Amino acid sequence: MIANSCSGFKLIYVIVEAGRGSFIMNSAREAGAEGGTTYYARGTSIHEHGKFLGVPIEPEKEVVMIIIKDSMVDHVFDSVVKKGELETPGKGIAFILDLSRVAGICHLLDE
Repeated sequence: MIANSCSGFKLIYVIVEAGRGSFIMNSAREAGAEGGTTYYARGTSIHEHGKFLGVPIEPEKEVVMIIIKDSMVDHVFDSVVKKGELETPGKGIAFILDLSRVAGICHLLDE
């Protein structure tokens, strides 16, 4: 079965400091998300300009990606932002992306 062009899903994308990805994922699960993908990344921002012995420190980040049904996206996103304190400068960033097609999550597509 080929996924149709009207997916009915969105992607919640969250970037936080390393070590906080599991907390963010647990917050999303408590709000109704079934799961997600977490990976490590490197980032820079206006809040991170540290050096150690003259060597720039590259801040480690965790990225959490959660595919979620349109009907649940606001609730899960609001929970992640509130529990992750993402409205506090330097705590992280979260945003939502539209998905035009989705494959590989058959159990959610059939519902």
